[in-house]
Amino acid sequence: MASDPVPSPASVDEVLALLAGHDYLASRRLATAVFLALKLGRPLLLEGEAGVGKTELAKVLARALDTPLIRLQCYEGLDIASAAYEWNVARQMLEIRIAEALHQADRDRLVAGLYSREMLIERPLLQALTQPRSPVLLIDELDRADEPFEAFLLEVLAEAQLSVPELGTIRAEHPPIVILTSNRTREIHDALKRRCLYAWVDYPDAARELDIVARKAPGAGDRLASQVVAFVQKARQLELFKAPGVAETIDWVNALVAIDAMSLDPQSVSDTLGVLLKYQDDIARFEDGGAAAAILAELHAEGILERQPA
Repeated sequence: MASDPVPSPASVDEVLALLAGHDYLASRRLATAVFLALKLGRPLLLEGEAGVGKTELAKVLARALDTPLIRLQCYEGLDIASAAYEWNVARQMLEIRIAEALHQADRDRLVAGLYSREMLIERPLLQALTQPRSPVLLIDELDRADEPFEAFLLEVLAEAQLSVPELGTIRAEHPPIVILTSNRTREIHDALKRRCLYAWVDYPDAARELDIVARKAPGAGDRLASQVVAFVQKARQLELFKAPGVAETIDWVNALVAIDAMSLDPQSVSDTLGVLLKYQDDIARFEDGGAAAAILAELHAEGILERQPA
């Protein structure tokens, strides 16, 4: 059945505005990569630290384009049956029993029926190729999957098609908009990278992060939001096991609002560090190692934080 095509933004500025309309504040470089991926019909590989907004970009893009989001979450051991398709074995067995009960002897006809299109259970990759409207296909955290899985993806990424040995090739009438993400726990193979456009998603600068917090945590006052962003920006300069992402910044602001903190102080920081930092070694460095006190002192010296009365 025919459907309306997914509208494609006419310029990078339109991409910026489209994403901002759904509270995603992209850098111009990232917006350019999205524009080119849409314009050229190429998959877009996003790499960067966890928590910088790679997955969120795909979600927002699907909402902004008013098209379905189909997500394939990658993990070690991911196989074709979970990622692309599998045969409906229970239904196949039922068909065999029915044929036996009816004494149907046409073996070739039975086999053809067992491996017909109706017997195929669609998983995310195949679902993305059979939609009546181009969906956003999010292949999330590809670096978590085994390397051989990348080779299987090449046909889908390059040709928007998938080969099923028993049926032949299933080709997308409306190719999906493909977003792949990686946290770089391992390198993605060059053969896959060559089929994609590429963008590195970095932590935002202070001004953009403050804009993001204002949109995502509107209950926080300007003073608290500014202090939190300044604190997090300095925290990312330390050698942490896992630097806080934008998602942690937003969560921390909301947590501080929830405990009625009007401004950062040693007690509120100590009480809520588990919202910002997710590894005990990092928390210990901030509390026992004095990193939190040192950052607060810097914020005092810079006039961002008012000195608390003794």
